[in-house]
Amino acid sequence: MSLFKSWKSDGAVFAIWKVEETGGELRAMLGDSLPYDAELSALRAESRRTEYLAVRVLLKALCGEEKQVGHFPSGKPFLTDQSYRLSISHTRGYVAVALHPSAEVGVDIEQVADRVLRIAGRFMCAEELDGETEAVKGFAGDSRTSTLYYMLLHWSAKETLYKLMGEEEVDFREHLRVMPFHLQQQGDFVAGAYKSFPPASYQVCYMVHPDFVCTWSVQAKKYF
Repeated sequence: MSLFKSWKSDGAVFAIWKVEETGGELRAMLGDSLPYDAELSALRAESRRTEYLAVRVLLKALCGEEKQVGHFPSGKPFLTDQSYRLSISHTRGYVAVALHPSAEVGVDIEQVADRVLRIAGRFMCAEELDGETEAVKGFAGDSRTSTLYYMLLHWSAKETLYKLMGEEEVDFREHLRVMPFHLQQQGDFVAGAYKSFPPASYQVCYMVHPDFVCTWSVQAKKYF
C-alpha cells in the first residue's frame, strides 16, 4: 500500500497516493466488475495508465469499495453513483483525490520543478510576483526553493479554484488572484475569482513537500 497521506477538512476527505507500484500491480488490486480494461485501452502512455489505476485504487482505499469515474463534457470527473463530489489531480509519482458528500471540492498537486520559473508571468499578476520577497521571509529553505514553492502554490491554487468554479475560458492571470500570505510548510490563504459577478473568495489550504506542493479547497465561498 502506498497511501502517502490522508486528512479531513470542512467535511471533505483528501488523500495522496505515492505511486510506487507498476501498472500491473495496481490492476491486481482491483476487481473485474467495472470497465477498467476498456478505459485503459484508450490511454496510450504507460504513465497515464498507471495514474488512472492509482486513482481507482486510492478511491477504493478511501470508500471501502471500487468506484466508477465518469467525466462531464468539460472533463470534470464525477462518481457515477453520485455518492460523493470528486476532484482528482496527479503529478509525477503521486496522485491526489478529494471527496465531499455534497459540496464541490477541489484538489491539485504539482511536482516541484524549475519550469514554473519560466512561465510564472503567464498566470501571476504583477502584484503576486512582487509579493514574493515578503512572503518567503523566514521560510526554512534556500531562496531557490522558496521561490519555487511560492510560484507553484499560485499555479496550484488557481488550478484548485478552476476545478471549484466549473466555468470555461478562465484566464489564471486575469480572473484569479492569490492574496498575500506568509509561506510555511503548511498553511492557508485567501484566493479570489473575478470572472463572474459578484467576485468570490475561497479559503485555499496548502502543504509543501520536497517532491510537490498540494492545495485544496471546499466550496464555502464568500463574496468580497
